[in-house]
Amino acid sequence: MRERRWESQTALTDREWRVVGDRLARLGLALPQPSKEVIGYIEEWTVKTPDEIGRLAAWHLEDVTLIQIHEHWRGDFYLLAGGYQALYRQLYAHGAYCSVSHPFLFEQSPAFGAWRHHQPSGFLWVGFRDTHAFIRVRLQTNDVVTPGETRSDDQREQWLEERHWAFEAVISVLELPIDVAMKEGRVSLRTSHGEAALLCSWPDAFGPCQFEYNINDPLDLVVRAGRLAATSPAPAQVRVYLTGFDRPALAQFQTQTPSRLLYRCSAHCRVDELPELLRLIAPDGRLYATLCEFQTTALLPDAPETDNAWVILGMIGQSGGQQEGVRLELRLNRAPLPEARMAGWLEELVGLPVVYAPLPAFP
Repeated sequence: MRERRWESQTALTDREWRVVGDRLARLGLALPQPSKEVIGYIEEWTVKTPDEIGRLAAWHLEDVTLIQIHEHWRGDFYLLAGGYQALYRQLYAHGAYCSVSHPFLFEQSPAFGAWRHHQPSGFLWVGFRDTHAFIRVRLQTNDVVTPGETRSDDQREQWLEERHWAFEAVISVLELPIDVAMKEGRVSLRTSHGEAALLCSWPDAFGPCQFEYNINDPLDLVVRAGRLAATSPAPAQVRVYLTGFDRPALAQFQTQTPSRLLYRCSAHCRVDELPELLRLIAPDGRLYATLCEFQTTALLPDAPETDNAWVILGMIGQSGGQQEGVRLELRLNRAPLPEARMAGWLEELVGLPVVYAPLPAFP
């Protein structure tokens, strides 16, 4: 699900974290003790070789993914993705999968002209997993209106029209047997291909922002993905995600000569081990961790849309650059207050200035 997200404007000192903890405790909420186990989500950790994951050997890791970056790429997408599919078949391991991403562009719709609620670009992935292949397509909106929120209901018709047209435009280029329809005030997708699996996700108030189409013929999907990738002008940044492979296999994938390598994984660790994790993924990795979550009903008993609003309070650590340090983040499945009151209420809750900071759609 897409989320509303705010974060502190600056990194917090140890003293400021203690002040936040005391403030929450007075409201009946609590940050975890230093010995409590949490999951630290590591992203964008630049490495030179796959062996560098050994730095994290002290922790139990899950979802370990090596990301190969092809910067300023101008080649043939069919040849690139087809090459990865051939390597995947050669290095196959049960449960391991590989996907290749590429941006795409929409044409301007003659029906409503310029885009108002969606970006005129999106992202696609073509991937290989066990015995099947998939194409995944994700749209990017200009704003995040989460399920259950009503603040954009006065523009719902425009949102739905754009979402409907965007999916139809993508499906037309891919020539997939997917039908787009309106159902109960939301966009809905279904396939007429009896042997294909269609999965829809990343929902907001107007329906899914992403679909994934699965069949058994990988090269057929590579051809289709190539047509959609060709709508984006070169050069493009292409990312390749390799999950579930051992290090010798990852080393063989290096024959595709990417320009950069990134790691992504989740580490089971204690709260007091998070600073050490952040140090190990320097100089440019990011580390996320959830510290507590709570429903807003008890805190906002008279607010209009509180029944299903939850807050996840966490930290985001950056090991380099302008954002270096550990900041506080607040993620909500929906905004329980009118937009003009949200930042002020969150600042009162944690005692810190916060800024709206939605996560990117195409990590």
